Amino acid sequence: MAKRKRKGGGSKVDPMGWLTTFSDLITLLLTFFVLLLSMSSMDRQVITEAMTLFGANLGVVSKQTAGRIPTKVEIVVELLERPWEFRDNEQRIRDLLFPDDVLPREIPRSTLDENLRLLERPEGVAILLTEDLLFPLGGYTLNDPAKRLLEILAPLVFFVPNVVNVSGHTDSLVGRTMDNDTLSALRALSVLEVLLAAGVPDAQLTVSAYAERMPVGDNRTPEGRALNRRVEILFKTAL
Repeated sequence: MAKRKRKGGGSKVDPMGWLTTFSDLITLLLTFFVLLLSMSSMDRQVITEAMTLFGANLGVVSKQTAGRIPTKVEIVVELLERPWEFRDNEQRIRDLLFPDDVLPREIPRSTLDENLRLLERPEGVAILLTEDLLFPLGGYTLNDPAKRLLEILAPLVFFVPNVVNVSGHTDSLVGRTMDNDTLSALRALSVLEVLLAAGVPDAQLTVSAYAERMPVGDNRTPEGRALNRRVEILFKTAL
């Protein structure tokens, strides 16, 4: 007599169950390789981490734009690579870097246009910032609007691939509280400190102090001396 089958026996084993685990593994591997591909396609692998240091209130990087170079900064970086066009686009570059919605309210547009210049140098191109934008007369301590202005410039400094030099300058008059070499060095270091605090790598920056030895204006006139009291941020394009 045949044995009767037991009811309620153990659960039946699905012979194709291994496919579920295998498909999950393939999905995970595919996700991993897509992630690697997306990271390798970035211009700079460290952009996301470094640019978060600039702060969302500057309009540079947000949760939506993290890891991507801002369009306005990208345009200026491309112009820096063509120095023969950089100087001809002076007003456009000022407008791109300092639109009205980010320009400190203590600095009128007319003041910015008058005291921020673009210069061609043998080593590259420079952004000139006069004393009137940065320091009190004969001083080296940055005011709050000046700091915010430099923080707006910091992303440009970060994204430029070459070394950037920060140099301090004075007019030819004898300093009232210190010599011109010391004053120009302290001015350059004040600007350097803000850029470093904004997240620019220290290896990307150099600093120089020229006192009155590299005038861009006529030291015989008040207007020329005012232009010579400055800091230059030099983006080196020549090796």
